[in-house]
Order: sequence, then structure tokens, then C-alpha cells
Amino acid sequence: MTASIMHRGPDQQGCFWGSTIALGAVRLKIIDLEGGEQPIHSDDGRTTIVYNGEIYNFAEVRDELESLGHKFHSHCDTEVALKAFLQWDTACFSRFRGMFAMAIWAEDTHRLVLCRDRMGIKPLYIRHTGSDIIFASELKALFEHPKVTRTLDLTALQDYLSLNYVPGPRTLVTGIEKLPPGYFLEWRDGVTTQTRWWKSTFAPDSRLDKQTATEELDRLLRDAVKEHLVSDVPLGIWASGGLDSSTLLHYAAELSTTPVKTFSIAFESKSCDESKYFRQIAEIYGTEHHEFELRPKTELAPAIEELAFYSDEPGADAGALPVWFLSKMSRKHVTVALSGEGGDELFGGYLTYRANNLARSARRVPRALRRTALKAAHRLLPVSDAKIGFEYKVKRMLEGTLLHPDEAHLYWNGSFSPAQKRDLMPGVTSQRLLHLYAPLEGAARIGSLNRYLQLDQQYYLPDDLLYKVDRMSMAHSLEVRPPLLDHRIVEFAARLPESLKMNGSSQKVILKNVMKGKLPENILNRKKSGLDIPAHEWFRGPLLPLLEETLSPAAVRATGLFSPVMVAKLISDHKEKRINAGYQLWGLLTLFLWLKRWNIEVPPIETRTVRLPSEVFAAAN
Repeated sequence: MTASIMHRGPDQQGCFWGSTIALGAVRLKIIDLEGGEQPIHSDDGRTTIVYNGEIYNFAEVRDELESLGHKFHSHCDTEVALKAFLQWDTACFSRFRGMFAMAIWAEDTHRLVLCRDRMGIKPLYIRHTGSDIIFASELKALFEHPKVTRTLDLTALQDYLSLNYVPGPRTLVTGIEKLPPGYFLEWRDGVTTQTRWWKSTFAPDSRLDKQTATEELDRLLRDAVKEHLVSDVPLGIWASGGLDSSTLLHYAAELSTTPVKTFSIAFESKSCDESKYFRQIAEIYGTEHHEFELRPKTELAPAIEELAFYSDEPGADAGALPVWFLSKMSRKHVTVALSGEGGDELFGGYLTYRANNLARSARRVPRALRRTALKAAHRLLPVSDAKIGFEYKVKRMLEGTLLHPDEAHLYWNGSFSPAQKRDLMPGVTSQRLLHLYAPLEGAARIGSLNRYLQLDQQYYLPDDLLYKVDRMSMAHSLEVRPPLLDHRIVEFAARLPESLKMNGSSQKVILKNVMKGKLPENILNRKKSGLDIPAHEWFRGPLLPLLEETLSPAAVRATGLFSPVMVAKLISDHKEKRINAGYQLWGLLTLFLWLKRWNIEVPPIETRTVRLPSEVFAAAN
């Protein structure tokens, strides 16, 4: 199992066997290069830890532990985590600032504690088999265990096709779950309990004015970046030229005594290329800049097939491909990179939030007229190769106005509609997605910005973005740190009035106010553009052979799950430019590559009706 994830930690591998447990760890050396080999044991040998991640305030916690009489044998944060647990038990987790997944075993009491960080930056998978528990950082490690079967979860597949990812705690493999962010699990003699040890509570404070909020966020950003820069190995920043990464670069350059290393991806396709922005920002801060141009002539197909191995679950987010190449390039120069994940989910940066507002106004128009407008858009608007062109936006917007506002928010960023899923999988009953809102505690009113920020922080951020970055970076033994997800910043954002996040068409209001005068105006106010590939264009060109081979009628028929006729029609309609289905095709391509690579069993036909609990249907309706 540990050998299967050596890419996550090529510098050291260690195992431990207790009376009823086996623990394994692989280590990527970041802090204390000479010490800190895992597993680490307590002084009496009765408690053992294996750990993945970084605790940025470990020195502060260590000082407190030393004042309480604890002795240390290394300078690493893993030993700090262990001795903090010995001192405060599970209350220690709330003292940590960082990203981590850890397992702690107490031999005397036969007690296992698993913990995952607040935002789900680091992964942790769990499989119960009878009274046993099997866990790992990646699915492929679980697949090595003889008690783990590989059967496709059809309910999770429905979510995948709708959303481009599988919302936790489910995975695409039946019986395997993710430990939710901000939770710890305790196992003792075959009995498990899960406890939520942290949550971000959305409680807007109307007394928080713009000036006070600006000053507080400025301080929080500087402190977070300072902690994230602590490393005993070379470190750099992923720079897109957008507001989030440029903010990190500003504070890093301010705090560094040497030029910061920056890394970026350029494209030939203008719809994806951000090179003029990241070159501008690299020049302003005098960085040691590196960039990789991702072209259609690049070895795309081999890289995509490697993704099927390293992704564990298929990633319908096509942005995984440039992150793969960005990680590969960065690792040649550094072992740690800072990245801007989280800024949009905290401060309201996505176009989907604007779409929600536009749809609210559009729904005042009679439904019949909206349907007529959608038919006209399909008939009259020419299909373009642009990443998210005008016709794509118009059609997606009109389709979303015909949905419940909560479903529309998921649809803006998603993939297949319920009707398309019924055509694709005629033997499986489609399901609605409103059940995803049920776990949100104290969720704001339907249609409000905070409702959708909370949803995206709950699912989209950990199960799509952070998942993607973790797999692609760790595949190249690169640690990526997101300073914007320091929990102090997350909690601060949850206290902000909505108007300081989004005001009319202005987005990330408070973050822009903090960075006004620090960053150029064209960086502050540039149009949102995520790291992505020109999927529509490439599936009519360099990726078409791989697509047609992977999704051939024979391959589709072999699953017994999808309609070969409908999949062939989707490819044909896209190829002939009748529709833009690049992102849908990416999701199907990576799914089929994954099914084949990991030999995933598809359930027999009689089990293929996927239903939600009746009470959820009642609530949804």
C-alpha cells in the first residue's frame, strides 16, 4: 500500500505493526531534512503517528509543549502533532494551522484516531470491512488491499456526470468514503464514531465596515503568506496573473529577501492564454520566472492516460491537464509551491455568482418565452471554439433559468443535464441534486450569495479544486500550499456582509480594496479566467483520435451502462460543430480511461435504479 503512493513521498518510507494494526507512511521532506522519519513513536513507544501535510504554526505549539515538560528529538511538525495529541487528545487539532491528514494509534487502549484538516486540502479515504478499517491518502493504496473490491457506485456516477466531481463523503467506488473536512474519526475495537471538530459559520456582521474589514484582511493575508513561506527546501508561487495568485506574490515578495520563483502555463489558444498578465506581474516583482507553453503538439494523450493512474477517481475538470504540466515544470526547480485556491469561494469571484443574479431577473419573464428564446439560441447562434464563448454562455444561462435556483447554481459549473443523463444511461433513473443543500447548517435564503459560497466551500472546493491540485502536484512529488485557505481568513470571510464580497456586478470587493494601490488596475479588474484547456477546440483536433478510440461503440457497449448511439451522437455533433460538448466529452473520456485502468466492475443491470431517500425527494419537490 505504501509503495503505491511513493510519488507522494519519495524521500522516505516506513511501516509499523502493532497488535491489531499496520501503519505505513511515505515522506516528502520539507521541514527538518535530517530528522522526522515516519512513523514517529511516543517516548514510551505506546503511541504512533503517520502524517501527511504541514502544520505552519508547529514552532509555536512546540514552545508551549516544551513549557509543559515535553522533550523533542526532531525539529519536524510530525513530532509536534504527536505530542500535542498526547497533551490535549483530540482538542489538539483546533490548535493547528495547516493542511493535514493524520492517523494516531494508541496501543494501550487499542484506539485509532484519524483526522483531516479544516478545508479538506489533504485527502483521506476510508473503507470499513466488518469490524476492520482500512484508510489511505489515495484510492490506489486501498486498491492494494485484498479486502477492497472495486465496484462502481452508480449514485456517485450520477453526481459525477452532473457536477464534474463526486461530492463527499461518497467516491465512485462503492464502500469507500472520504473523511469529511474538519472531522476526526475514532475506531476502538471495531466501533467507529465521527466528530466534527471545526466548521465555518456564516454569520455576516453588519457592523463590519469596509475600512475595518480592509485592515483586518490585509493583516490576515500577510500573516498567512508569512507562515506558508516556511520551508527548508526551495519554494515558489504559481502565478496566473489573476487577483488571487498576484495577491500571494505581492506579500511573498514583500516578505522575501531574494527574488521569488514564479511558474505559469501559457497557451497558443487565446481563449485560455493569460501570458500577458503573468508576465506583467512577474516583471513588476522581479521574479525568477518560468513558464511552459501547452500546445496541441504537446504529448497530450500520454499525459491524459497518466492522469487515469494518478487521479484515483476520474477528474471531469479539464483544468487538471494544465495543472499536471505546471506541477511537472515546477518540480524541476522547487519542492513547494503556493497557489491561489479558495479566493473565489471565499469572496465571491466566480461568474456563476453573477449568473445567479441575472437568472433571478430572467425568471420574471414567462417560462414559455424563456423556452422559445433557448430554442432560438440553439438555432441561430453559431458554435465557436472559444473556451466559454458567447453562444455557450447564452445557452447555458437560458437552460439554467428553467431550473430551480439551487439546481441552476450547480448547473452553471456542471456538465450533463438530467435529460442528457437519461439519454446517456437509459437503464438508470436520474436524480435531482437539491439533496446537496441539506447538510448546510443555517444556510442563507435561496438565491443569496452566501448560500452558494457555503455550498461551494462544502463540495466544489475540496472535491474538485483541491482534489485536482493535490493529485496532479503529488504525482510529481510537489507540495502545493493554498494560503488563502488559512482558517482565520475563511472565518473572516464568513463574517463579511455580502456587499463586501459582491456588490452589483463588482466581485471580490474587499479583496480588491485591500490590493488597490498594490497591484495594477488591469490585474485588479481583469475578467475572471480559470486555468483550463481549450476543450472544445482540442476535441475537434489533437484529442479527437484519443476520444474516438476510448469512447468507441465497442468500448461503450462493453460497460453495459451507456448508450453507444447517444455517445456516438455526442461526439459527432461536437465534431461537426453542431454543439460545444468539449467539457462533457472530457468527463466521459477520463471516466472510461479510469474504468479501464483500474478494472472497475460495473454493477449488473438489476441494481441500476438509483434513488434518493423518499424524504429527500419530498423536500426537493
